[in-house]
Order: sequence, then structure tokens, then C-alpha cells
Amino acid sequence: METLRGGIVGFGYIAENGHAPAYRACGSRFEIRAIAETCALRRPLAQRAFPDAQIYATCDEMLLAQRLDFVDVCAPPSEHARVASAALAKGLHVLCEKPLALGADQARAMTALASREKRVLYPAHSYRHAPVVRAVQSVIERGRIGAVNLVTMSTFRTGHAKGVREWHPDWRRDAQFAGGGVLMDHGPHTLYLAFEWLRSYPTQVSAWAESKAGVGVDDEVSLAASFPTGRLRAHLTWNAGMRRVIYTLHGERGAIRVDDDDLELVIRDRDGLARVERSKLPSEWSDAGHGPWFEGVLSGFSRAIRVGDWVSRETEDSVRAMESIAGAYDSSRQGGQARSLASAPQRSPA
Repeated sequence: METLRGGIVGFGYIAENGHAPAYRACGSRFEIRAIAETCALRRPLAQRAFPDAQIYATCDEMLLAQRLDFVDVCAPPSEHARVASAALAKGLHVLCEKPLALGADQARAMTALASREKRVLYPAHSYRHAPVVRAVQSVIERGRIGAVNLVTMSTFRTGHAKGVREWHPDWRRDAQFAGGGVLMDHGPHTLYLAFEWLRSYPTQVSAWAESKAGVGVDDEVSLAASFPTGRLRAHLTWNAGMRRVIYTLHGERGAIRVDDDDLELVIRDRDGLARVERSKLPSEWSDAGHGPWFEGVLSGFSRAIRVGDWVSRETEDSVRAMESIAGAYDSSRQGGQARSLASAPQRSPA
């Protein structure tokens, strides 16, 4: 495959500490030729990271001046739909950080445009590529616990992830840029993993979201979702006393527990006796940039371009996540009342 010429839009924390190292690790498969960054103080840092790239003040200037194959959208979520749509309309493939958009209608419009233009729209679902998450998927695919029918997911954070000091470090607490709080920030990760493990999409969601610290957006969320194949119970918080993810997955023959890097597998035999296997898979959860995980995202993106998978299952997952998040916020406004989700629950095979 020829080298893909790319431009990055937004050179904040995730671009500098996650995407940039991954591009360097991928060698000649990708070449970053341009970067658009609205913050003047960040442009020298972008130039330092990619000395051969042209630096622009706006995405529009970059798209007008450069001949590119793809655009990597690392701007705040409020800009995702606009930037991605402009790039797709110019005939470019798009890799986009989560959330794909700030609403399900925006996300659907983006996928429709990608299909019309025959260009890839691909989400940066980095959690899929954490070593411990890959190990969980392997256990499931081998049928060791049977079909998963219950998933619990807790994401504990002691605060929101800070942005760069040169530009609005607390943008995740500003609805103008983030579109929401902890649910918009961590909800996509929670949901696309649940979709994978439960093999379907939810039909109903209930949620309770609040701002316990008075940060202006939700910082504490409890969510329950019903699937044709089982149930999801999730809790997301920026108010925890520790930084950790704790997941459990339950099937008819056993269960899996993930506690950051630690994986515990419980297998029940026909007599009901349990055998426990434990392993540790260093996954660098404390590194908010997730550079090594992003290398897996880039592999999926390049494959989608190679085979012409304009709107992949990963992209569909990101759209369904936005539908679920919108339903969750609506439920919370109604005191936790369950909300039906309009989309059909089927999920395509891998």
C-alpha cells in the first residue's frame, strides 16, 4: 500500500501524546504533511513534532492548499462534524476522535456523506486495542465463558482529563466545546465495548446524570441499557478517589473481571465448580494519550481504506453510541425514565 498523506486538525494533548507517537511508530505507511491549529502558541509545538509538515491556522486553509489522502480530526468534539464533513466533501478519508459528533443526526449525516463520496469515515476507538481488552475479546471468541449476557463497567477518574495549558485546559467541562461531560467523554468507550461483547445494540436506555462538583456538565453518570442479548450497567465519574477501570462480563459458563491491567477468568464446570485463572497484561491505562493503542486504530483505518469499507462496523458503533448517549441524556432529564432507541438492534458480524 502506498504511503497515505495526511493532515491533522487540532494539535492538542491527544494529537501530541497519542497520535503523533503512533504515526512515527508506523513508519512509511503514513506521512503527516500538514497540521491545522487555531492556537498560535501550539503551532511551534506542532512544527517540532512534524518538522516537514506545513502548519496552518485553520482547517479551511489546509484543505485548500494541500493535496492529501486523509484528515485526522483531533479538534474538540464541537468541531468534529464540520471538519470531517468538509474533508469528506473534498474527497478525503477521515479518521475522527470520539465522539464522532455531538448528536446522532450529525453522525448519521456524516456516514451518509462518506457513503456518497466513497471515502472512509473511521472512529478512533482506541480502547479496543488495550492489551487487556484484546485478551478479553480472545476469551470470548474462544467460547470459554459462553455467550455474554451481562456486562458491568465502571470508569473511575479523579477529575476530567486536562487539555493543553496553551488553550483552555478545562474544555471538557465546557459544553460549548465538549457537548456534555463525563458521559460524552467516556460514554463512547463504554458503549462500543459493550456492543462488541453483547453482540448487538441496545433497545432501551435509562440514565441518571448529575454535576456533583458543580462543573457545569455531568461529572457522575449511572446508566442501564437493555440489549436483545443481555444487559449493561455502567457508572462513570470524575469524582473518584482513584483512577481505574473495572469491568465484569458474565456468560452461562463463567465470567471475566478486568481491573486495569489485571484479568481474572472464572470458568464453571458441569458440576458447578469454579476454576480461576489470573493474568496481568500491562496496558498503560494511566497514559491518557494511549499512543500504543492508537497504532491499532491506524491499522484498522488503513485496512478500511484498502478494502473500501467506507462506513465500517466500528463507524456504525460510533453512531449507535451517539444514539445511546442522546437517549441517556433525555432519560436523565426525565428523572431516569427509560427511553426506547429507534435503531434496529442488529449488529453486523466482524
